[in-house]
Amino acid sequence: MRWLRAHHRLFITLITSIAGGCVFYFLHIPLPWILGPMTFVLLGSTRFKNRFAWNKSLQNTGMMIIAYTMGLSFTATVLHEISRHLPKMLLMTVILVLFSVALAAILTRLTGGDFLTMLMGTVPGGLSQVVLLAQETKGVNVTIVTVMQVMRLMTIIVMVPLLLFSPIVGAKHSNALAPLAGEMGATTAAGQSILINAALFALVCVLFAWGAGKLKLPTAPLLGPLFGTALLQILGLSGPELPPIVLIAAQICIGAFLGLLFKPAEFTNRFKTLALALASSLLLILGTYLQSLILSADESMSLLTALLSLAPGGMDQMSIIAHETEADVSIVVVYQLFRLLFMFFVVIPLLKLVVDRLQNKNRQSRAGS
Repeated sequence: MRWLRAHHRLFITLITSIAGGCVFYFLHIPLPWILGPMTFVLLGSTRFKNRFAWNKSLQNTGMMIIAYTMGLSFTATVLHEISRHLPKMLLMTVILVLFSVALAAILTRLTGGDFLTMLMGTVPGGLSQVVLLAQETKGVNVTIVTVMQVMRLMTIIVMVPLLLFSPIVGAKHSNALAPLAGEMGATTAAGQSILINAALFALVCVLFAWGAGKLKLPTAPLLGPLFGTALLQILGLSGPELPPIVLIAAQICIGAFLGLLFKPAEFTNRFKTLALALASSLLLILGTYLQSLILSADESMSLLTALLSLAPGGMDQMSIIAHETEADVSIVVVYQLFRLLFMFFVVIPLLKLVVDRLQNKNRQSRAGS
């Protein structure tokens, strides 16, 4: 009881998050265990101020678990596929990033807002990763970044399946019954102890997260474990799959964190910003569709596979859709994983560099005046 009184705000947030996840799950809303907690915590913290709080350690733990599951997809086979498709993947990813920069510039002019805020809101990185970077960056409106990223993700989750099963693409549901996790996840190879492997992967995730933090890499709780897990996978070790309840718990930790990032008082020009965010998301999907037409032109890849490979949504969501259709799942994972790593190791560090230089320039201007 003493612990409960000392941490009552954390407990309230946890219960609210679980309730939100359950409601969204039973309503069959996409990403229920992230969007449900985020929505319920947002509503609760807005209505009852100073009643909600979250622990940074829980947030980081959730990030590390998600990073581990992403790293499991990075095997020697995937590395070979990346090298084979590297020129196309690099070209398509760079075009997508440049398109996002152009959208950010247009949104900045139309809204009169901050360019860095708009850029982080439109860049097709992971929702939690980009929001975490925005939280670490001074001068960026985290609420607007979160709203725009959620709008992009939801638009893609809704529109991409509609486009896939429309006469334009003509996708059909696959009869495959094997769960995606069984195909994509790591299985423990013969001669490898599950317990020893689990302990090794856990230790590496923690050490790499600590090391990434010491090196001051952006989104260290995500980048470190992702890189460490991928390294072990490439060396031939197989990380054990996590039980679904662990993945749900990780998503709840992230969803609660995202919900508390929303600051409605800081969200000015709500209708205009939401409308422009929706328009930019639709334009991003249109640009992706045009890219997929180019990628599938040589007939080495179907339009369905190309579209899912390039869609700027979450790697896990696109992989699941690929598994449920006639798309080539391995190619989709390769392209999505490359874009994810490109965002982590190229785009986000460049963003951080641009942010630092602009902030130093502003400080020098104020000092000179």
